[in-house]
Amino acid sequence: MKLVVVSAGLSVPSSTRLLADRLAGAVQRHASVDVEVVELRDLAVEIAHHFTNGFPGRRLAAALEAVTAADALIVVTPVFSASYSGLFKSFFDVLDPDALAGKPVLVAATGGSARHSLVLEHALRPLFSYLRAVVVPTAVYAASEDWGAQGLPERIDRAAGELAALMTGLSTPSSPSRPARADQDEVTVVPFADQLAALAAR
Repeated sequence: MKLVVVSAGLSVPSSTRLLADRLAGAVQRHASVDVEVVELRDLAVEIAHHFTNGFPGRRLAAALEAVTAADALIVVTPVFSASYSGLFKSFFDVLDPDALAGKPVLVAATGGSARHSLVLEHALRPLFSYLRAVVVPTAVYAASEDWGAQGLPERIDRAAGELAALMTGLSTPSSPSRPARADQDEVTVVPFADQLAALAAR
């Protein structure tokens, strides 16, 4: 399975990229996935040119293709003016409108103050719901004071577990009334609506 991480951090080193890496690492502990990172900082000029000429450059085209082909996404943005960054929004503006339909997405953000944590609910979640992605219940916000503090690692692990569960289909052991053959473990696949309800109830 392919997990693509979209990081909109601008500085080097970047707390946004740090959070993205920690989330990706946590997903890898829950499921066997290959991770590819898309750094939007490196694509800023090509994104701007796409708006003026309608054609993606080579690196932007590769990034758009990676996101479209991914089994799931982790998207992380710094907070600017109480919302996602313009670079972050511009990347998803040039993405095909149908590219994220039905795709599991974990949303996350970083900021200088805990006061901006609601950006996850009033900006990021509505954006990806509009794009018809399946946004996992737990979103992760990391303020400056959260690094090294209690709570952030637990939120990261919980969100990663939810994303991994959607990627792997939330399979559960079969009912005792239908025993599996001795040489084969039988599984029952939970309907998609029940998957979301199960995640929300955690």
